Amino acid sequence: MRKLTVARKGRTDSEGRGSASVPGRYTPADFEKKWQVKWEADGIYEAADHVEGKENYFALSMFPYPSGDLHIGHWYAYAPADAHARFKRMQGYNVMHPQGFDSFGLPAENAAIEHGADAREWTYANIDNYRRQFREMGTSYDWSRELVTSDPKYYKWNQYFFLQFYKKGLAYREHGLANWCPKDQTTLANEQVKNGLCERCGTIVVKRALPQWFFAITKYADELLEMDQIDWPEKIKTMQRNWIGRSTGTTVGFDVSDFAPGEKIETFTTRIDTVYGATFVVLAPEHPLVEKLTQPEQQEVVDAYLLQASRATEIERTSTEREKTGVETGAFCTNPLNGERIPVLVGDYVLSTYGTGAVMGVPAHDPRDLVFARKYGLEVRVVVAPPGWDGAELETAWVPPGTQVNSGEFDGMPSEEGMEAIADKIEENGWGKRSVTYHLRDWLISRQRYWGTPIPIIYCDDCGTVAVPERDLPVLLPDHV
Repeated sequence: MRKLTVARKGRTDSEGRGSASVPGRYTPADFEKKWQVKWEADGIYEAADHVEGKENYFALSMFPYPSGDLHIGHWYAYAPADAHARFKRMQGYNVMHPQGFDSFGLPAENAAIEHGADAREWTYANIDNYRRQFREMGTSYDWSRELVTSDPKYYKWNQYFFLQFYKKGLAYREHGLANWCPKDQTTLANEQVKNGLCERCGTIVVKRALPQWFFAITKYADELLEMDQIDWPEKIKTMQRNWIGRSTGTTVGFDVSDFAPGEKIETFTTRIDTVYGATFVVLAPEHPLVEKLTQPEQQEVVDAYLLQASRATEIERTSTEREKTGVETGAFCTNPLNGERIPVLVGDYVLSTYGTGAVMGVPAHDPRDLVFARKYGLEVRVVVAPPGWDGAELETAWVPPGTQVNSGEFDGMPSEEGMEAIADKIEENGWGKRSVTYHLRDWLISRQRYWGTPIPIIYCDDCGTVAVPERDLPVLLPDHV
């Protein structure tokens, strides 16, 4: 029997010649192609829908994004999954182990623009390359069941499910904030904004309210909190609760009709017992009332502040390490509980995507409000007294329960009782109501980009949004845009 020597990269024979020159060495390219072709021709990895006497097993790996070439990171993920699929076959299962390509998305569009290519042609060329490389690796995929998410026969079903959501009121359209490049006249994904600038042209990116499509996932917020029967680690359940962020409190309106007839600033608080201590209200820069309430003498200052705020991300704006800033609008609002007029400011630490986009400032009972009030010379008024309070100014904000003071008819009441009694008064007078809010927001799915599933909606000047009939799906993406 002739001895077979396996060639390894970098090895030479005794005469210093490269491994390819030594007869009898195993050269992968000379042998593997033959067997890969035979395996595919014989269909040895194609799974039947059902095999008598065998239990079905579905071995699915996450589809790769076709960005150019496979690399070691891909195979680090796919080799164990492929080995496991083979193991299940050896155990006697009828294994379906498919492969596909998550081929829609912004990176492909950007890469195509960078190379002056058509997005479709660029993507499908990469897919062909991935198919070749996966086959060269000897994977055990069932290619007869391949899915490509940018194929019309696939995204037809994306559109079908969208229409079902639309019919049930779970997909809706309204104005939402998007990153906007004034020079390129286009929306940008967060990933395309680098240090507040458009990655394409370097122009300062601003926030603009545009018609957007949303999925109403907040309708399922309470259901998502029902985790008692789910076998998850408590750490994961805590992360889920924090992500959903359910808060119970009171929404109350502060009248601004002296500056914007018929308008109120709606605020949500979990501590309505502190409402008598509200000495200012802060609006998010994107709040629709900012434009109406800003007085002429403050217009230039507010406009400059809004531009500055538009360059920061929500994460940057809400960072606990970042100093909170704001500017006065020149307008005042009226607290319905005590009739006091308090100043209205704009602050970028308030987000339009959380709560009502406005917060009442109670600096004596919120550490963040206290820092803000001292910075801008705003009043600090104690309305929930700590035990033994002698009426002196507090050095730090008092957050725990206490006794109502400076709270009108509720003085002397334990703040836990005051919370309920004040909420009752607000509801009785039509100033607001008890409510629940969530940190979770509805999912904005619009991208205003080309390379993605077209939304199956007709926009009619007379009828508004009209669903494309299901029989007419798929709505095709245009070629060579």
